[in-house]
Amino acid sequence: MAQDQENFRDSIGTINEDGKRAWIFPKKPSGKFYEYRKYVSYFLLAFLFSAPFIKINGNQFLMFNVLERRFNIFGFPFWPQDFHLFVISMIIGVIFIALFTVAFGRIFCGWMCPQTIFMEMVFRRIEYWIDGDRGAQIKLDRQAWDAEKIRKRVLKWFIFFIISFLIANVFLAYLIGSDRLIRYITDGPFEHLSTIASLLIFTGVFYFVFAWFREQVCIIACPYGRMQGVLLDNKSIVVAYDHKRGEAENGRKKWRKNEDREALGYGDCIDCFQCVNVCPTGIDIRNGTQLECVNCTACIDECDTIMEKVNLPKGLIRYASEDEITKKEKFKFTPRLKGYSAVLLILIGVLVGMMFLRNDLEANILRLPGQLYEHKEGNIISNVYTYKLVNKTTKPVEDVSFKLLSHKGTVKLVRNENFTVPAQDLAEGTLFIEINNAAVKSDKEKLKVGVYSGDTLVETTMCSFMAPRSYK
Repeated sequence: MAQDQENFRDSIGTINEDGKRAWIFPKKPSGKFYEYRKYVSYFLLAFLFSAPFIKINGNQFLMFNVLERRFNIFGFPFWPQDFHLFVISMIIGVIFIALFTVAFGRIFCGWMCPQTIFMEMVFRRIEYWIDGDRGAQIKLDRQAWDAEKIRKRVLKWFIFFIISFLIANVFLAYLIGSDRLIRYITDGPFEHLSTIASLLIFTGVFYFVFAWFREQVCIIACPYGRMQGVLLDNKSIVVAYDHKRGEAENGRKKWRKNEDREALGYGDCIDCFQCVNVCPTGIDIRNGTQLECVNCTACIDECDTIMEKVNLPKGLIRYASEDEITKKEKFKFTPRLKGYSAVLLILIGVLVGMMFLRNDLEANILRLPGQLYEHKEGNIISNVYTYKLVNKTTKPVEDVSFKLLSHKGTVKLVRNENFTVPAQDLAEGTLFIEINNAAVKSDKEKLKVGVYSGDTLVETTMCSFMAPRSYK
């Protein structure tokens, strides 16, 4: 492609020649893919708003409590002690997105990303309802601040703020838990001023993103667009313009009735610019795969509509790979895809195995720092320990006690009684382990301790035991 045809790559579509923001007024999309996207969006919006309030075995379906380092993924609780499992889950998610991108481009952005769903299926549709379609929006933008413009702007901004506030509440439910959020709401706003402050900050962020920053999130802020440039190749299926068919020998040409375009050497593209007008990121898909393209399919629907009107075949813009357009090659499961799939399956297998091996009650018994052993009457060696028990379930673990499994000896709690570990909480304390010196074979013995709930063994843990060298 000639250098003058590559000028579009020198800047992004939302910046004009002066370096200022070029506000985009996309035409309201319509068509088969747009209808499919609406159904997908309705489902994902319902999922997004309901997930924090769904409980599985008493656990919130999805929760990302960063401050307390507690996470729930599909009802499975992850505590700070399970951070390695959470990391593996996140790596699996990244590799899955990478695999999906290699195969199908940035389709996640156009169909499943919350930013796109809220922008295109909520805020943009409200804008179409209040301001009208592309032409009406451009006219209103240039219009003086008369009563009509003020009324429409105030109404739109007010609705945007209310929706942003609602999204902020749901976002907070993911962070602190839905039960806590509901409790804060019933207590009243003045009882939790710090939470209200956080809520208003989130509302402001969401309002800024959807009312002003908009498509710039996908183009500038989101790192996934940069990942796309690394992951895509000529075999990736993306929203693509068939330049072989659209340009032919002599390029594009405006439509003229009863003209034999094929005989004149012109392609099927009639240069109507409708694919550009409908694009939510303001690009010309005919220039090829670009950073700004989120694979939303709006241009496919619009082009198919135009092709129908001029009696030309649909599919001038469609889901296709570069090799399919230039070499007529169909999609293949390439070695690269096989490699990503193999890594993904291995990690999923590791995660599933570790999840099955994970206990509901995690125990840690550590010697008290700075304390040596104590030599008691009857050749008894005593060590002092601190213990921490984490209950990951939604039910309390009652009548908890400790017993030595590897040696003959006794475990004595400082409180001298069995105790309960509350649901989704922890219990801490101090205990002594006493063993006859004859049973100690080294100065640093490894002990196996069992944690019992009544007579049921619920967990085992290891700890070290110090003794005098003379008792080896």
